Amino acid sequence: MSAPSPRVIEHTSPDSDHRKTPWRNIAGPKTLWSDDPSHPVKVALRTYSLSVSLSLGPALLPVALTLVNRSSSLETRLDAFRRVLRREVGITGFPFAITVAVCGGIALKHFWETVGVHHVDKQDDPEVRQQPVVASTSQRRATVVSLAAQVYLCMSNSTPSQKAFLSNILSSTIALFLLQRTRPSKAGSRRPLATFGLTLLFFCRATDAITQHFLSMESARKANKFNISANQSRLKPSGPSADLLLLPAEGDGKAKNWHQSTAACLDAVVFWACSARIMWCFFYQPHRLPPSYVKWISSLANVDKRLLDALRVMRSKEWVYGHSSAYSHLLTSYAKDRGYPSSWGDPQVLPACGGTDADVVWQALGVPGRNGLGGLPCEILHSGVTTRWGLDNSCLTNVGVRFILAFIEAMALYLPVHFLPLLLTRPSSILQRHRAIPTILAAIRSATFLSTFLSSYFFAACLTRTLVLAKLFPWIPHDVWDGPYGSVLAGSLTCGWSILIENTRRRGEMALYVLPRAVKASLPAKWIAGNHAGARLAERIVFVLSLASLLTFAVHEPESLRGLSRWTLAFVMKGPNAGFRKKCKEDIETSPPTPTSPSFNSTSTQSVDRL
Repeated sequence: MSAPSPRVIEHTSPDSDHRKTPWRNIAGPKTLWSDDPSHPVKVALRTYSLSVSLSLGPALLPVALTLVNRSSSLETRLDAFRRVLRREVGITGFPFAITVAVCGGIALKHFWETVGVHHVDKQDDPEVRQQPVVASTSQRRATVVSLAAQVYLCMSNSTPSQKAFLSNILSSTIALFLLQRTRPSKAGSRRPLATFGLTLLFFCRATDAITQHFLSMESARKANKFNISANQSRLKPSGPSADLLLLPAEGDGKAKNWHQSTAACLDAVVFWACSARIMWCFFYQPHRLPPSYVKWISSLANVDKRLLDALRVMRSKEWVYGHSSAYSHLLTSYAKDRGYPSSWGDPQVLPACGGTDADVVWQALGVPGRNGLGGLPCEILHSGVTTRWGLDNSCLTNVGVRFILAFIEAMALYLPVHFLPLLLTRPSSILQRHRAIPTILAAIRSATFLSTFLSSYFFAACLTRTLVLAKLFPWIPHDVWDGPYGSVLAGSLTCGWSILIENTRRRGEMALYVLPRAVKASLPAKWIAGNHAGARLAERIVFVLSLASLLTFAVHEPESLRGLSRWTLAFVMKGPNAGFRKKCKEDIETSPPTPTSPSFNSTSTQSVDRL
């Protein structure tokens, strides 16, 4: 193998004399603990502490509740406590596996660079060349080091980000092995893959980082193109061409606006599509969503379980208008509990289509205000609060009441969300008017978004089955309007656009919040089950590539990360000074520059090389 060029040696460590550095000093005490916050040891400590806090708390909560309730013997509760600690804090637990993934790639990259330079210096040393070859333990170790150096030298033509990506792939593979070893999926079971949730989370965050990377490249290209055209138009015929470089970059502002508006539009579209799928699954396939998510939507929407069950049997054609059904008791009992005659929920009595025949049925049943329509009376579908006020037959009143109730619950949710960062970073500023008022207004805006999301769903459903479409097409049976592709689909496709009310900076994080759930709800059930070999292989590949991409972006292009992923990885990689406090201060004092691509900006290339 030919000797490497001096450029490789200088890039790795330009200020040290490796010929005089013995191999035993490479991992000496000074290198194990450095003042650099990005040192692998410090990265490992921060990663492990953060991972423990994220995994141990939820895992110990059920055990703590059993300790308080005393529902079992003390020995049983202590055994459960020890099992949780052994699973989470052990070598195959989540904290240790994530620590291996995060700092394993950094340590491996540093090891390759150190071994490569040391091996090069050894090969160039004439004293080493004259020494006889001895088949000893030290010689075998030197052979291993030589092989590692060969791997590094093969990567010498790669960019620093490519080297980091390959290192992170190896460390992420080890982390995946540890996670799936401690939580195996039983063959033939319907239980999802143990790491499937993490895979979806990493995949969505990595996809967003790649999207932001390409948007930054396109933004830089547009800025460069605009600046060249603007400078050429300003260039005087007698002036030197060098004056072109002295003109200000006026395209940066337009490129930045284009980048932000495009990202905001993409976030809105992603949230709309994801929320449509999630809401449709909430009504018809709730098993595809997390149980806690289904419970939260149910409490916010305030929909009776019997009504949800009736919609599902309507989808399966087991509940049809004009015919008797084994599930008639669902809505007959629900109508009776709401204070209406049980016949209002009987499918055998209710008319399927509108017209004069339907008007005769409504007159016999005593249902007001449904002339020319069929299907269930809207009174049964409206909120119970309107029934107590005597306004249950008005669709607009139902929408208004649901908006107010949802707004109150949303304010209780969003006030802590908006004030908690302020309490953690600047607690004294809560009493300051210029801090408190914008925070309250932001909470009101978020609550308006959530209440509009809920109320617009029911408004679209009423427009479909009562106010507009069902009146325009009375011959279409209400098995269609009340089916999976009628009012439920209309509401699902409408409610997501309420994200346009929310602040543009929060749209991205909310889109990334619902995206993993929507992706999981869209995958075939056999792919999610742990007994599908192809799904297991694909999940492992996606896990490794996604996590390696995130870790590479965190070091070489952190501006492509957003939201929680950017803050978390900045804290892990560079310490608390690069975390939430510094980010908040920068957002207040300065506006961030337009992201640029290394291909258009030499400064970015130099900063990447330094990393």
